[in-house]
Amino acid sequence: MDSKNIGEMVLSTETIVQGVNIVAEKLNSQFKGQTAVIISIVPGGIIFTADLVRQLQFELKMDYISCIHTPGDRNNSSDIIYFENVTIKDQHVILVDDAIESGGTMKRVAKFFTDNFQPKSLSIATLFVKPGRVKILNKQYFAYEMANDDMLIGYGLPWQDKYRNLPFVSKLIK
Repeated sequence: MDSKNIGEMVLSTETIVQGVNIVAEKLNSQFKGQTAVIISIVPGGIIFTADLVRQLQFELKMDYISCIHTPGDRNNSSDIIYFENVTIKDQHVILVDDAIESGGTMKRVAKFFTDNFQPKSLSIATLFVKPGRVKILNKQYFAYEMANDDMLIGYGLPWQDKYRNLPFVSKLIK
């Protein structure tokens, strides 16, 4: 793998495992004894979703949605692709992604579900959030709040469709 864009490590593999456990504990506490639908935002959320659901102790169903975006773009207008493989009306829905960076895409996806599918509740689970993100009114479960809005890669986060498979998160060197 070409490492010219991989900068300073921000979250180690061990820190990510701890973060997954932190988010899982929050969700297990909130949804104990209930059923929720986990909707992974692909492709970025795949890795975090896989790690997270294995730590969840409540009944769950799973689905996925695609909304391609450019990291840092608050005005994403790409197509939202969702097939509703699992009925979500009157269900607790948890949108899962690797991170909330600018927040524009997540805000749009959350509104899409609220406006079109009438879930009982809709919340968001990510490994981390960035400080410059837009305000999203839905309940958010995350492990870490980054100190700044640096571009990051790894653990699902890409740069030019590369580096998603890094087992850690690092700063991007352009």
